[in-house]
Order: sequence, then C-alpha cells, then structure tokens
Amino acid sequence: MKVWNPAVDHQPAEVLVSASVDDVRAGLAKAAASGLGVSVLSGGHDWLGRSVRDGGLVLDLSAMRTVTVSENIVVAGGGARSLDVAIVAEKAGVSVVAGTVGSVGVASFTTGGGYGFLNSLVGTGSDNLIAADVVLADGNLVHASEQDEPDLLWALRGGGGNFGVVTALHLRAHPLTTALTGTVAFSWDQAAAVLRGFGELCAEAPDEFSARAGVVTLPDGPTVVYVAPAWMGDPAKGEQWMERVTGLGTPMFADLRIKPFSDVLREGEAMLTGDDHHHSMATRNIASLTPDAVATIIAAGEARTSPASVIEIVQFHGAATRVPVEATAFAQRSPHFLIQLIGSWNAGEGVANQTWARDSSRRLAPYALPGGYPNVLGPEDKEQVAHSYGPNTERLLDLKRRYDPKSVFSATPLPH
Repeated sequence: MKVWNPAVDHQPAEVLVSASVDDVRAGLAKAAASGLGVSVLSGGHDWLGRSVRDGGLVLDLSAMRTVTVSENIVVAGGGARSLDVAIVAEKAGVSVVAGTVGSVGVASFTTGGGYGFLNSLVGTGSDNLIAADVVLADGNLVHASEQDEPDLLWALRGGGGNFGVVTALHLRAHPLTTALTGTVAFSWDQAAAVLRGFGELCAEAPDEFSARAGVVTLPDGPTVVYVAPAWMGDPAKGEQWMERVTGLGTPMFADLRIKPFSDVLREGEAMLTGDDHHHSMATRNIASLTPDAVATIIAAGEARTSPASVIEIVQFHGAATRVPVEATAFAQRSPHFLIQLIGSWNAGEGVANQTWARDSSRRLAPYALPGGYPNVLGPEDKEQVAHSYGPNTERLLDLKRRYDPKSVFSATPLPH
C-alpha cells in the first residue's frame, strides 16, 4: 500500500475505506473479532509508515475529507489533508494552523502537536483543537470538548492518535488568509554567518514574525542555506523584517511576497515530493543557535550522502510558548528551534543514506533540550520519547489506560 515514504513496504492484511462513523465501528469490531492489529490512515506522511500496519487492518479515512466553516470554527473530517482545509477556510476568509505541507493529514498533525507558521501568533495546532469526535476501541462515539470528556481533549492536544479514531476535528479559525512570506537563499560559504544571524534575529522577533531556515540542494544546482520567513501583521512593519532577513548575507535570490496559506502548502509539498525518494527522519530541539550548534548543523549539511536530504530549522516562539505546560499534553513550551533532519535518497543508493539523519541527530544531542517532537520520533528514540511529555507523562499514560485499556491504538510513541 503506497504512502508518502516509498521505503515503507508494509503489507496490511486488510484495508477498509471508512466513509462514516459506522464504517469505523465495523472495522474496529472486525479487527477485534479476528485478532488483527489496527492502524488509522489519514495523510500517510509518517516516515515510518505507522498508519499502515504490517499484517493488520487499516482504517483508511480518505473518504472522510469534508471540511465546513461556521461561526469561526472549521470542522474537518478525520481524513482531511492540510490543503483541503486551507482551500475551504480561505474561501470563508479564515485560516487554521495547518503546517507547511499540503498532503499531511490534519488529524495526525493536530493531535501530535502541530508546528506551523501561525504558532507564534495563535499557538500550536493542538492548542487550536476546540473539540474532536472520537470512536473508541469499543465502538463508542464520544465528543471530546471542554464540556464533555475534557480529559480526552487534553490528551488529544499533543498526545497523538493513541486514544481512538478521530473522525472529525473542530478547529479554531482565525481571520487571516495571507502572509508576507517566501524564501531567501544564500551561498553555502555564508552558512555560518547566516545561521548565527538568523538565531539573533529570531530572539528579537515579535509574534507576527515566524520563520524557518535550513540546508537544501537546489535542483541541478548548489547547496544553499535558506531562510523562509513569514510576517502576519502590518505590511509596513513586515517589510522591515524582510529587509533584516535579506540582510543576513548576500542573497543568491529572494522571493518574498504576499501569498495565501494554500500556496505555502503547495510549495511545501513540491519541496518534499519525489516518486523515488526514500526517507528517514530524526529530530532535536535546541534552545538557541549557538556557534557550536551552528557548526554541528553545517557539518551535518556537508555530511549529507544524498543531495535530496534536507535540514530544516523551525523557529518556535510567541503565543505557543505562553501556554502553560500542564494545559495540554504537548509539553515543548520553552522557546526553541525544532531541527528536522530529513534523509532522502533514491532506491538502491546505499545504506549510508539511511543512517545520515540519525548520525546527525546524535551529534546534535549535546546541544539539545530533553525530549523532541513526537510526530517525528521513532522506536529507537527511547530517551527522547521518555522526556517528550515532561510533567504531563503520568497523566497522559493514565488516560491511555482509561480510554484504550487494551492498547488497540498506537500512533506517535508514548513513554513506557
């Protein structure tokens, strides 16, 4: 069964396309009766392919992609993708926190935390989850909200799809559909100065400013360090911040303009699309871009064994950091940079490509905060998983036992 990462070769015993809550219930009952493990497929972007359970029963929610907008709330079906939501929301004059890649499933993105450009202004994807309709392992449909099943809502705000099948998400909408954004690329010999300057700029940035940076090899071109800023406030002030970005070095090119968020999602999709590319990922959170951390990132960029591999540095600040740690399951609340090491290669290009991301992650470990982003962590990342939920760990595991006592659902990794 094909998912985003062609390296995944899982062969499920059965795939059930679920177009309704009753379909989901029937699938869960069938899995229980036959003793099959269950997985839930939404966008299929998990690099480990956990949404397609090898030898198990897959509940494919691709027929549940309806999106509606009413009274500043966007309701998205459990199989909706980020671009699905953005297109409908923009027509209504609003947006939701939806990441940067259009085909990512909104349910897994949101329940796993949800990093995106809007974090600094309105919080994480999980902070903007108002309610969710969830089919539990026993087939019961529950509506998790602040009024009904508030503990389950708390767990879904960062604890991932480990508690049931999310068939609908009720997301807070915001009256914003565009940003002043784009990409500025600098030659590789400027990488150290640009990344250090990027860290200094981010330390001064207001909530209206959000940015990513990283290392990428241009198609048929050189390796560059890039900065992808977004300004979501007064355009005149935004121009000042864009000038600061271009002033980090001597740009090779700069494409900065007002864009709808749907275009950002389409561009993100194009950046990571490759029919033959296999992927492996690792992640670290670092508090600041110190000279040693920058040197390690540059060394990782130079050590890439495939030009398709990417390093992404995501700024996390502003509104998302002002949510109390205990308010949601998502616990990574201090200002930081999320480092994503995305190893990509063509089939048959060698084992070294498969280990680059993890090797680079180990070299970044001395500069990293405890834990990491659960949506990217894998089974080998036991120490990071153990610290990812901080003081919320015990409550989250208690709720796992309460809502899924037989551990039917396994999505993002939970501490043991």
